[in-house]
Amino acid sequence: MTSDVAGSAAGEPDPTAESPPISAGGAAVAARAGRNVPVSIAVGLVLGAAVLVSLLTVRQIFVGVVAVAVAVGTVELTGALRRAADIRITMWPVLVGGQAMVWLSWPFGRDGLLAGFVLTVLACMVWRFRGGVDGYVRDLSASVFAAAYVPLLASFAAMLVVPEDGVARVLCFLILVVCSDTGGFVAGVLFGRHPMAKVISPKKSWEGFAGSMTAGIIAGTLSVTLLLEGQWWQGALFGAALVCTATVGDLVESLVKRDLKIKDMGQLLPGHGGLMDRLDSLLPSAVVSYLLLRLFVPG
Repeated sequence: MTSDVAGSAAGEPDPTAESPPISAGGAAVAARAGRNVPVSIAVGLVLGAAVLVSLLTVRQIFVGVVAVAVAVGTVELTGALRRAADIRITMWPVLVGGQAMVWLSWPFGRDGLLAGFVLTVLACMVWRFRGGVDGYVRDLSASVFAAAYVPLLASFAAMLVVPEDGVARVLCFLILVVCSDTGGFVAGVLFGRHPMAKVISPKKSWEGFAGSMTAGIIAGTLSVTLLLEGQWWQGALFGAALVCTATVGDLVESLVKRDLKIKDMGQLLPGHGGLMDRLDSLLPSAVVSYLLLRLFVPG
């Protein structure tokens, strides 16, 4: 799973900083983007190609892609919380339980997902006994948060691929998040001046959000009508909803990182940070995609 090619909306320019002139060329754009744009695009393309190969060969392989992303994201989040705040997530129950959620959601749907999540929470409660009394509530709360934030939300992406038209559903989901992030990135770099949430994410602008919404509505209308034979208004609503959830996902992770006083969740992906820094907009969007597409285009 990968959220963008050009970068996420979180990569928009800092509206409080003096903006280099666009005419100055690639260096100015890179400075405003806050990243190595060519490297970022290259990594995004590689990740996107891996997802497409899984979908266009044996679609169930995509479940395995989700499972790998969940495992890596869980390890990154666990490490970030421990390094920055000495919060000790019960990693093995969350890691194993996360895999159970993903794989049980494939044959058993939401019932399997719920069972996997409940068993994961129970395992975290018992596993943390080994750490004694001090910090029990803190660590257990963080463990439940990690189980809900990464594998629980990601499992909805796995459930998208299960129906016969599952490949089209996953493509609609991914196309929307990519277009939302890319539209926000481009509009933010070119026009971003007014901060959207200055304390949470200084680089996110209202101009970038408008770019995301425009790109998202257009992409939603085209993808839902062409890939799933839905109505144009369903696609427009789908696009607008996913722009909102992608933005919320960016802001939630920004809040977590600001609270922990870290820049990135990891360093796995050059030009992007950690994998969790790419999953932020995908995780809540997967839930809304699953629910809205089931409502608009029943399988």
